[in-house]
Amino acid sequence: MVLGVVLTLAVQRQRAKRSSPSPGSPKFSAGAINTPQLLAWIDDATQGWLILAPDLTIAYINARAERLLSISRNLLVRGLPIQQVLAIPQLDEVITSTRYQQRPLRSEWDQRGEPLEALVLPGSDEWLLVLVQSRQSLEAQQQQQERWVSDVAHELKTPLTALMLVSDRLELAVDDGDAVLVQRLQRELRRLQLMVEDLLELSRLENSLPQASGTYSALSLSDLVEGAWSSIRPLAETRQVELRFDESEPGPLMGDRPRLHRAVLNLLDNALRYSPDGAVVEVVIRPSGGWWMLSIRDHGQGLSESDLGNMFNRFYRGDPSRARSARSGSGLGLAIVQQIAVNHGGRVEARNHPGGGTCVELLLPKSMPIP
Repeated sequence: MVLGVVLTLAVQRQRAKRSSPSPGSPKFSAGAINTPQLLAWIDDATQGWLILAPDLTIAYINARAERLLSISRNLLVRGLPIQQVLAIPQLDEVITSTRYQQRPLRSEWDQRGEPLEALVLPGSDEWLLVLVQSRQSLEAQQQQQERWVSDVAHELKTPLTALMLVSDRLELAVDDGDAVLVQRLQRELRRLQLMVEDLLELSRLENSLPQASGTYSALSLSDLVEGAWSSIRPLAETRQVELRFDESEPGPLMGDRPRLHRAVLNLLDNALRYSPDGAVVEVVIRPSGGWWMLSIRDHGQGLSESDLGNMFNRFYRGDPSRARSARSGSGLGLAIVQQIAVNHGGRVEARNHPGGGTCVELLLPKSMPIP
C-alpha cells in the first residue's frame, strides 16, 4: 500500500514538474505508469482508497473503501461532494486541515461499531488521497473468525444428531430397495459429524497457547505410536498392511498426551489410507539435535508438488487416485496435526522418499517449550 501511495504522488509530481526535471531524477519511459493500470491496482487493494478532486468531490473510490464506510455498491458516489455522501465530522476536519497545512494527517472514528482510521495525503493542485482501514488488529480479526467457526460448528451438532436419529429409524422402516439410499445418507451424515468435530478441535487448538491447559506430562513417542496403531490395527489387518516400527529410540518428552496421540493417529491413518494392500508402514524415531523426529513412511505412489505444498491446508484433497482405501475423512486431519505440532513448539513436514512412497516427519522439541 505504501508503494501505491508513492506511485500516486510520483505521478502527480511528475506531471507538475515535467517542464523542469531535477538533475539525477529517474527517467521513466512514456506510458510506463498509466492511469488505467494505477486505478486497477487501487481497485484491487485490500485498503480503502478515495481520491478527492480539488472541489472535494469523489473522483475515485474502491470497493474496500465502500465497504468500510458502509456505502451501498448500488449508490453512484463518484462526482458527488464527500460531505454529501459521508457525515463524518472527524474525517471532514482532517481533510480541511490537510488542505491547509499541506501535510499528511490521520483521524480515527467508529463506523457502526467498527474502529476505523483515515490517512489523508495532500497532492498537487489540491488533490487529496484518503486511505481508510480498520483499526481492529489482525489478531482480533483472527479470533473473531475462529469464534465464528466454533459457533457454527456448535450449531451444526444438534441438527446433525437429530438427522442421524431419523436415519436410524428410516433404516428400519424402508424396504430393501431403499435401504441403499438410507445407508448412503448415514455415511454422509457421519462424515459431516466428523467434519464438525474436527472443526471444533481445530478451533480449540488455534485458540490455545502452549501448556495453557496445564495438561503436559512425561510421555514417549514410542508409546504413542503403539497406542495409535492399536486403534487402526483392525483396518490395517483387513488390507494386510503391517507396521514396521524401529523401537530403538523411545523418544521421551513432555507434551499433551491426548493431542499428541491424535496427531500420531492421524499420520498413521493417512499412511494406511495411501498404502497398497499387503504393504508396510515404516515408523522410525530418531534424535535430531534438540528435536525428536518421528518419521512415518508409506509405500504408495508419492506426492505431487501441489500436494507437498498444500497437504496441511484445511480441506485440501490431493489426487484421489493415490488413495488405496475407500474411506474418506473430514479433510482436516493433517491441518490438526500441524496445529498440534505448532502448539508443542514443533513442526510437521512431508517429502517423497527416494525409495518410493511418502515420508511425513513430525518434529518435537526434546525439552518442554516455554509458554
